[in-house]
Amino acid sequence: MESFEGLLSGFTVAMTWQNLLYCLVGVTVGQLVGVLPGIGPTTATAKLIPLTYGMSPVSAIIMLSGIYYGGMYGGTITSVLINTPGEAASVITCLDGHEMAKQGRAGVALGIAAVGSFVGGIASIIGLALIGPPLAEFALRFGPTEMFSLMLFGLTMVVGLMGTSIVRGLVAMFIGLSLSIIGMDPVSGVMRYTFGQPFLIEGLDLVTVSMGLFGLSEIFLGMENLMAVGKPEKLTSLFPNKDEIRPASLAIFRGTGLGFLIGLIPGTSSAVPALISYSLEKKLSKNPERFGKGAIEGVAGPETANNSYCGGAMIPLLTLGIPSSPTIAILLGAFIMHGLTPGPVLFTQDPTFVWGVIASMFIGNAILLIMNLPMAGWWAKIAMVPAKLLYPIVLIICTIGAYTVSNDLWDVGVMLVFGVLGYVMKKIDIPMAPIVLTYVLSSMMEKALLQSVKMNNGSLIGLVQSPISLIMLILAVIVLISSVLAEIKNKKLALAGEVD
Repeated sequence: MESFEGLLSGFTVAMTWQNLLYCLVGVTVGQLVGVLPGIGPTTATAKLIPLTYGMSPVSAIIMLSGIYYGGMYGGTITSVLINTPGEAASVITCLDGHEMAKQGRAGVALGIAAVGSFVGGIASIIGLALIGPPLAEFALRFGPTEMFSLMLFGLTMVVGLMGTSIVRGLVAMFIGLSLSIIGMDPVSGVMRYTFGQPFLIEGLDLVTVSMGLFGLSEIFLGMENLMAVGKPEKLTSLFPNKDEIRPASLAIFRGTGLGFLIGLIPGTSSAVPALISYSLEKKLSKNPERFGKGAIEGVAGPETANNSYCGGAMIPLLTLGIPSSPTIAILLGAFIMHGLTPGPVLFTQDPTFVWGVIASMFIGNAILLIMNLPMAGWWAKIAMVPAKLLYPIVLIICTIGAYTVSNDLWDVGVMLVFGVLGYVMKKIDIPMAPIVLTYVLSSMMEKALLQSVKMNNGSLIGLVQSPISLIMLILAVIVLISSVLAEIKNKKLALAGEVD
């Protein structure tokens, strides 16, 4: 009841014309930076903080928060239409979203992504308003030991994305693991595989690598077959077929809960729930072979999960003052700059501010749904642009996006190298998703493992002494064994089919 009264008072704050305007500006900027590869909500939020100096604290945080969750919507558009993820959380959307676009179903992919994003965003904000504090206290139990086990569980889920061959999938995972150890050791500070190059001290930027592997490689393949490319099919509908509604709805439901819970855990990123959601949907599907070929669940689940993650990630910030992601860390800096101290006392000392920000997130998600769902057909028309015009535009967008990562041509060169690598991998049928996703998870795993070992005096015993960690390790083993058994079964069925 207290939360309901607080939320009502928050709407009176959020519905003033100034705050509505700042909310609209925030989500619009977020949508735009999500569309432009390489910028992302973290960079945009950091660069726009100086513009909030003369604003009231509630207006400033409303606008900056809008950039944060608005960026999750925008990243879907380029992932579906041109196979170029706008930010890390949208990498997994490329797998089925772009396949749907090539089948003339870009409108369906964008429409279900918009609905899933809205449902996940609204549900997570309701969770933020109602059950945030107790869940945040539980999330505090996740120390380095539990974080390592969670990331290991996430890594075993990557097995489901290995394509037609576990061997090729393991090669892709090894490449991702090798890339993740480039740069400064996260604990000791030792330089690894930098070859004396200052550009490699912080490692390779994930978005730059992703744009090369997914975006540029697609351009290279398309240019190779440019003369054979026919006219894209006309869009027949913006809504899924009747037999797709139920699986898409279930994927949205599961993605909502998954993203929200992972958002509570400090140190994760929106790419983690998207990955786990995709793998979960593939494992639960009666026809897992559809994934990677335009399965609607492969778009609905991850897109819902990464938007639900945003609301969950706000809970540790508002209730405990703990940032759970780079963008949330930027928001924490904005809080401090405006004289606010996030934590339990914030709800009692400045409830008008807290509930005003939470209410604005409801409004912002509604604005984003209005901006995306009716315009899904308009965005989808980009897929109808002739290839000889589209490819140069995509190349320019990717180049600008890579350059803006750190305003250095080095990142453009990295993108080109990984574009060639992605092209070669596609030619020899090595899946690329495990590279990016292993890169994301292994760097976090390494840091958590080293911290856990130091906390336990150089021993790994802490991994099984923690109940949460032990449960996650058992789940990881179960997933790994079931994946291997399923692969063996599929091979036997394929051999039996060939014999017949």
